[in-house]
Amino acid sequence: MSSTTIHRKKNMKKGIQFCLMVAGVSGTGRTTFINSLCNRKVISSAAAENYDPKEAHQEKGVTIRSVGVELEEDGTRISLNIVDTPGFGDSIDNEASFAEILGYLERQYDDILAEESRIKRNPRFRDNRVHALVYFITPTGHGLRELDIEIMKRLSARVNVIPVIGKADSLTPTELAESKKLIMEDIEYYKIPIYNFPYDVEEDDELTIDENAELRSKLPFAIVGSDRTYMVDGKEVLARKYPWGHVDVENPKHSDFIALRNALLGSHLADLKEITHFSLYENYRTERLSKGVASGSDASLNAEELASQSFMLKEEQLRREEEKLREIELKVQREITEKRQELLMREHELREMEARFARESSVVSQDDATTSSVITAGGE
Repeated sequence: MSSTTIHRKKNMKKGIQFCLMVAGVSGTGRTTFINSLCNRKVISSAAAENYDPKEAHQEKGVTIRSVGVELEEDGTRISLNIVDTPGFGDSIDNEASFAEILGYLERQYDDILAEESRIKRNPRFRDNRVHALVYFITPTGHGLRELDIEIMKRLSARVNVIPVIGKADSLTPTELAESKKLIMEDIEYYKIPIYNFPYDVEEDDELTIDENAELRSKLPFAIVGSDRTYMVDGKEVLARKYPWGHVDVENPKHSDFIALRNALLGSHLADLKEITHFSLYENYRTERLSKGVASGSDASLNAEELASQSFMLKEEQLRREEEKLREIELKVQREITEKRQELLMREHELREMEARFARESSVVSQDDATTSSVITAGGE
C-alpha cells in the first residue's frame, strides 16, 4: 500500500483541519458566501445582529469572530474554522482594522512558535493558523481601491490572499470581464503577492498545469451567493431570482463559486496548508527569532527580549537533539529486539532438531535391538 493511500485513509478517518478567513467591506456578500460554502446557515449578518439605532453614529471598527463547521468532501471529513471580519472598511480611518486583522494572523503564528519551543508539547494543542483569506472586492466595475491595495499588501506576507468580486451579478458580462482585467493589472502594478495557483511547467504534470492555469485565468473569482433555493427547469438550485430569470450560484456560466469552493475544500487545500507552514510561517518565525540580532540599535529590543529569543533558540535546538536521540534509541531497541527474536527462533529450531535426532536415534536403536533378537533366536 502506497504512502499516499495510507495518508488519504488517515485523513478520511481523522479529518483535516483548515482555517479560512473572509474579509471585505459590508455589503459585498461575505455572509452569504460563507453560508453557501457550507451548504447551511452557519452565521448571520453581524449588522443585523448588533444594530442599535442609538449607536448608528459610532464607528465600531472591525470585529473578528470565528465559527467551526464539520464538512465532508469526497469522503474526507474537513474540520473547517471560518474567521469572519465584520466591520472592516466601514470606518473613515481603517488603520486600526488593518492592525487588528494582521495582529490576529500573527497571534496564531506566535501560538505555534511558543508550542514548538516547549520540550513537552500539549497533545491537545489546536493549530489555528489561517490558511487562506478570501478577500471581497466591491463590484464597482473598476480596479482596486486604495483600501483594497493596502489591506492585501499588508496581509499577503502572513496569509494566502485570494481576491474575489462579491455580488458579481450586479455587473454585466462585459463590465465583469473589464473589471477582472483592471483588478489584475492593479495587483501586478502594486506587486501584491496573491495566491495565484502556482505551477511549474518543468516539474508539474500536464493535468496540474492545465487545472492551475484555468483557475488562474478566473482571478479574481466572480462570486454570486444565495441562501435560497428555486425550481429551475425542474431542478432545485441555489440561486438568485430576477424578473428576467435566475442566477444559479453553482452554474459556472453564472458564477465562479463552484471553482473556488472546489479549490478551497478539495484540489488546493493541501497546497494552501503547505505554503502556510513551509513559507509564510517559516518566514515569520525567522523574522521573529532573529529580530534585532542584525541591528543592535533597535531600542524596542532590550537585553531581556534578546535573551529570551536566544533561550528559545537554544531550547528548540535542545528539543531537536533530544528527538534525534530518542529516534536513535528507538532504532537500537528495535534492532536488539529483532536480534533477540531471531536468536530465540534459532534456539527453538535447534532444540527441535535435537529432539528429532534423539527420536530418530531411539527408533534406530530399537530397530537394531529387534534385529539382533531375531538373529539370536534364529541361531538357536
